[in-house]
Parts: sequence; C-alpha cells; structure tokens
Amino acid sequence: MLQLDHLTVIAPTLAEGVAHVRDCLDLDVPFGQRHAYMGTHNHLLQLGGAVYLEIVATDPAGIPPGRARWFGLDQPARVRADWEAGRRLRGWVAGTDTIDTVLRGREAIFGRKVSLPPEAPVFDFVIPDDGSLPLDGAAPSLIDRRGRPRSMAMIADLGARLVSFTLDHPGAATIAALHHDLAAEGGPAVVAGPAMRYEAVIDTPGGLRRLT
Repeated sequence: MLQLDHLTVIAPTLAEGVAHVRDCLDLDVPFGQRHAYMGTHNHLLQLGGAVYLEIVATDPAGIPPGRARWFGLDQPARVRADWEAGRRLRGWVAGTDTIDTVLRGREAIFGRKVSLPPEAPVFDFVIPDDGSLPLDGAAPSLIDRRGRPRSMAMIADLGARLVSFTLDHPGAATIAALHHDLAAEGGPAVVAGPAMRYEAVIDTPGGLRRLT
C-alpha cells in the first residue's frame, strides 16, 4: 500500500541541516522551496528513481500556519535535543494512492489527513494534531499526491543514489510488523538497537557515505 517517497533530515535551522548533509555526503544540496501553508522551507536532493532527500526546518520568515507544523517542528527544544544527540536523519515519508484506506483505523498512529495547500489542494498529508512524528518517527509520515507523481525536474541530481536504509529500534519486532502490515515497499530495514536511529548508505561521486 505504501512506497518510500523521501527521507527527512529535520533540522533546528536550514543552514545546520545543509551543513550536516555536506559533512556526511560531501555534497552541497540546493534550496528547494518554501511552504507558505506550513511555515517551513527545505533543500532537496535526488536519491535515484522517484526517491529524494529533504532537509526541512522552520522558516523564520514564514507566517505561522494556524495549526501544528509537520515533522514536529513546533517543538524546537525537542528538535534541538534530537539534533544534538545525533538523530538528524529523523524519518521518512511514504506515498500512497489510497490514503483513506491506509489511514482507516490507524489515526492514533498517523494523525489526520490535511489537504494542502489549503486554498487549492494538490496533495494530502497526514499529521498528528500536535504535529509530532508518527510513533516518534518510527512510522512514516503519509502523503497522497492525488495521482500526480512528484516531479523530479526541480530537484537537484548530484549523482547521489540510495543504497540502503536502516532503522535501529528497541522495539524492532513491533515496528517491523507495522511496516509489514502497511506493505511499506522501500522502507527501512528494522533491526534491534538500544535507541531509535536511522542510517542511510548513499553512493555519491566521492564513494559510499553514511547519513545519520
């Protein structure tokens, strides 16, 4: 029912996020876009096929959206604490063409469907009422592009390609069972670990690199 859409580095500031990815991948990821409807902005990088990397942060010049922002960005102290703990590759977004079916009975995990931009919606995104990450990021955020695949033409292709994607988690069996139930193709391999932590191995022009 689900397909890996993109990985998310959730940063206290966009400059810190870009610097972290530069340190990990030796690539300068270009600016992507501002989300006026969410008060956030991002940088974007192709990772092969229709998969990409998003570096996202609160836009200090943006207008508060009148609701909780996505990706837990209305909790800056938590974002900063995760950042300082090295939890920077913080989650992933899964795409579906049947978002209502996926969401049915799982609202407690994922939240509620929000049509965006509000004035002229072109996609649906599922966000908990408090804006937090689903299961603290162990479950994907959900997006439905309403039959219009994400155009990759405006996303920089610097030769980076996703090789593997892993989630360490103390409740690995439970999380892996959820991913299996969701039929989450392209999602992370879930392995037991003392704390939740993502790692992506990415092939770059400079060789294999690890993004965490």
